[in-house]
Amino acid sequence: MSESCFVHPSACVDDGAQIGNGTKVWHFSHISGGARIGEDCTLGQNVFVADGVTIGSHCKIQNNVSVYEGVQLGDYVFCGPSMVFTNVSRPRCRYPQRGAQFYKPTPIGDGTSIGANATIVCGHTIGKNAFIAAGSVVTTDVPAHAIMMGVPARQHGWACECGAKLDEHLHCPKCGRQYAEGKDGLHEVNG
Repeated sequence: MSESCFVHPSACVDDGAQIGNGTKVWHFSHISGGARIGEDCTLGQNVFVADGVTIGSHCKIQNNVSVYEGVQLGDYVFCGPSMVFTNVSRPRCRYPQRGAQFYKPTPIGDGTSIGANATIVCGHTIGKNAFIAAGSVVTTDVPAHAIMMGVPARQHGWACECGAKLDEHLHCPKCGRQYAEGKDGLHEVNG
């Protein structure tokens, strides 16, 4: 754990956890020993980070979020209050599935925003700079820059890296970036 990170006295950080410079861990949070958290992140109240989880730098994880084994967050990922990650497809109490071999990987791309109370079902890739609306339930892979809404989540346009909705020509009215569609979503077109 970095000496320049902040951990609230009520938080629990297990031995072996790696926490980067400038990261803040707030009230009643629990960071497991095998977790790796990058620099300048904010983990709100009552956040749980499991063994084997990697959280990139500059992420903001709001109150009441559990980041379970199998989830990998890129840089600049926003997790809204009480959003949910899962890590087992068909859990049963009577027949528990424990261990990394049962946890489906769920990579979340750089710059993605996940709204409050959204659910990300395990085993799906969320592309960079995607926007998952509050309350949505993601049950499929999400292309880079896609705006996803609903239960189950469906695509409703494209988002710029800055967060604005792109127009029909994949141009950002806010910052002027221009995009083109590719096989995994959008990519920015240089000047």
